[in-house]
Amino acid sequence: MSGFDVVTMGETLLRMAPPGQLRIEQAAYFELEAGGTESNTAVALTRLGVRTTWISRMPENALGLRIARTLMGHGVDTSHIVWAEGERLGTFFVEFGDGARATSIIYDRADSAASRMTPDELPVELFSETGGRHLHLTGITLAISESSAATAGRALALARAAGWSVSFDFNYRSMLWSPEASRSVCHPFAEAADIVFAPIRDAQTHYGLPEEVSPEEALAALRQFFPQATVILTLGGDGSIAAVPGEAPMRQPIFPGGGTIGRIGAGDAFTAGVLYRYLHHDREGWLADALRWGAAAAAMKYTIPGDMGLFEREEVAALVEGGGYSDDVRR
Repeated sequence: MSGFDVVTMGETLLRMAPPGQLRIEQAAYFELEAGGTESNTAVALTRLGVRTTWISRMPENALGLRIARTLMGHGVDTSHIVWAEGERLGTFFVEFGDGARATSIIYDRADSAASRMTPDELPVELFSETGGRHLHLTGITLAISESSAATAGRALALARAAGWSVSFDFNYRSMLWSPEASRSVCHPFAEAADIVFAPIRDAQTHYGLPEEVSPEEALAALRQFFPQATVILTLGGDGSIAAVPGEAPMRQPIFPGGGTIGRIGAGDAFTAGVLYRYLHHDREGWLADALRWGAAAAAMKYTIPGDMGLFEREEVAALVEGGGYSDDVRR
């Protein structure tokens, strides 16, 4: 048996938010959470029963330890963190909107410890046939610095050499880089992946697709770029559309009656649900079941404050099997 089902890497930030829907200028204090797309995915996967490890570079101080201990508390292995003395933890502030006021985010992550990760800091011994099964990467890790992107590239090469499968999520962040820069760096990673995730807006932004493009047309365009991969497009309130190479596209709607308080991290929960079924299902005909698990995990995350999908596998399974929410009170 391999050591880990999923290996991922990236930056986790300290999230600071005013309570409720207060504006930042009104806040007398901030509520603290850990948040990062790769670690969010790792936590959700672990809670679904998947063995995960998260690679990063963190400041060796109370803030870095808080992040690590939070992830450890949810079962994610953190033994491959590189601890850096005297460096800083990236942070972000989130102001939750309501109605006409959108949720807004302010980043303070420049020159963070994670942005300084280098290829020679990777735990090369982990990337073996018995060290892991699957590598998950995102465009955010590529965006935070050139050295971080180089480290992800080295991890990709090591994972491929060890015979692992790979998934890649574009996860474009306009505050980190331009669409042109993102496409030039992300495209080779998607070309090497077995599964490519992208919100439809990222497909439009990166590949010049028109605003009125249909999901089917957007999927067809990405399949031409990445014929080797299962391509999964998320469509917001319209669910998702995806296709395995050589097979017809399939759609998955969202689950009705979902919550509204945990939108941040819902995409990471979707990714976790998909990867869970990908790794624990016969590869023949796996996609429909995986999309359903992804939709259920995302729906559960919408009911949970914070960045992380703190659900149980049994809760997601009940939603998958039941097809919707119940108003019953568990006693």
